[in-house]
Amino acid sequence: MITTFIRNHQYNVIKKQSEFLLKTLRTVADRKVLETVRYRAGVNIMETFSSLTEDQKLMLGEIASIEKADDFQRYLNTMEPYMEPFPTITPKQIQKLFPKNKKLKIPDLSSIDFRYITYLGWIDIASNRLFIVYPYEGRFIGIEGRLMPIHKKGYCLFCNRHQELALFSVKTKPAGASIDNLSAISHYVCLDSQGCNHSITDTASLEKFILSVSK
Repeated sequence: MITTFIRNHQYNVIKKQSEFLLKTLRTVADRKVLETVRYRAGVNIMETFSSLTEDQKLMLGEIASIEKADDFQRYLNTMEPYMEPFPTITPKQIQKLFPKNKKLKIPDLSSIDFRYITYLGWIDIASNRLFIVYPYEGRFIGIEGRLMPIHKKGYCLFCNRHQELALFSVKTKPAGASIDNLSAISHYVCLDSQGCNHSITDTASLEKFILSVSK
């Protein structure tokens, strides 16, 4: 029986390191430089995991011996059965996360490959609102906020890639404040949640933001 242990953001690290190493192999002839890049790629991959079994270390460490483009793709393909999907969630569970939104438009969950998402995000175009669902410590957290496209590229708070951005503003209630004294926390995020999920390599900024607005 296969034990899953690779989360989406960790797979993205593996993919990113594989792509960088392949590019180096194609453009650099110096063997010392190549060996340094190989070593660094392996370290970067291992460091994204808090713990690994010896078998898992051996599997991930195979990147150090890859020479050809086809072998890189096979290496990535071997990771897929070990990917830990986003926890199972139903439309009813999502609706409960946003009780004030009676006309919530939920995405087609059957069309989503949950192995490749770190957070579930979708936009209600009619209201210019972004909805995010994130699993945290055995529960789901749902946040929503206004999304304002800025029509320029920059670095997303969640995935740190240079992409088309929007200003995501979430209203919060400071401790001791009344419902009439709401404030907003705003950050620039990707307009494309799917692309963001395919690029995110660290969950720290995402979690910090979600926890800051969900109190």
